[in-house]
Amino acid sequence: MTGPVLLGTGARAGGRLLTSEEIDGRIGRKSGWLESQCGVRSRPVLSEAETQESLALQAAQTALDDADLHPDDIDLILFASAVGRQPIPATAALIKDALGLRKTAIPAFDINATCLSGVAALDVASLYVSAGRAKRVLVVTSEVATRALPWDTDPATAGLFGDGAAAFIVGEGASGIAVNQVILETWSEGYEFCTLGAGGTRYDFHSARDEFEENAFFRMDGHALFKLTRNKLPKFIDRLLDASGWSRGDIDVVIPHQASPLALEHMIRKCGFDREKVVSTVRDTGNLVAASIPMTLDTARRDGRIGAGDKILLIGTSAGVSLGGATLIA
Repeated sequence: MTGPVLLGTGARAGGRLLTSEEIDGRIGRKSGWLESQCGVRSRPVLSEAETQESLALQAAQTALDDADLHPDDIDLILFASAVGRQPIPATAALIKDALGLRKTAIPAFDINATCLSGVAALDVASLYVSAGRAKRVLVVTSEVATRALPWDTDPATAGLFGDGAAAFIVGEGASGIAVNQVILETWSEGYEFCTLGAGGTRYDFHSARDEFEENAFFRMDGHALFKLTRNKLPKFIDRLLDASGWSRGDIDVVIPHQASPLALEHMIRKCGFDREKVVSTVRDTGNLVAASIPMTLDTARRDGRIGAGDKILLIGTSAGVSLGGATLIA
């Protein structure tokens, strides 16, 4: 096998399962209301003893074990998430330190393409390996989406999200899941469709605290996002498959971003996939943002849904608005 391959994968969901019925009680709704609105039955959330970086470290260690590697075998660490631990410094440096690599010189930096951060990092890692710049790249994504949800103004959107982490290792190898093609596109007319405005330079905490606090919650224009992706996604998939030399009928397993049950159902109908080939976990995990695609891939592997020689499609959308996908061969 030539070219970059996935040598190992790992995942770690938040340690407590929060059901929609439990949330119904908290927000003063009848039992069953939230699930009827967002389609999610339960989602993992952080336990009191957990942090974003502790989930990331466990996912990373699981991926290393899966690949039979030690942290010292890694040449580059990419932290690929929508929201890191803090704006400065890069969360990747913290992951490197937690892995016991403080005294090594390997680079560690963050990549942010929101929900597609894992796919973007897969692309960067593959380029590093193909160019001979690195032999093994560790990609870690960890999200604590439950910290900034609009429960007061938009509970149906807030109910979609959970907390979790996933990791994978891209490297040289005679065996593994081969990376065939990765493509990302951005359609910036959708920039305001999904936003978390506070935390950067847009709103000054010191001089405009009210605006800062008002924009410290996630906002999504679901209708506008749906309309844009409905128009763009099918042709994007055509371009990805053409670049891969595949047709839809060649695909054995589809690993989509677990955006919402409604989004997955629409993708299946609009894009012409066989339903039994699509891995869906969102009703029980919620939307885990950038951890969604790599965690679903790990789940599919461990559940035996991926066999030798299978052709795998990773596909998703993200804020910005971006479309992204990859084709892999097991």
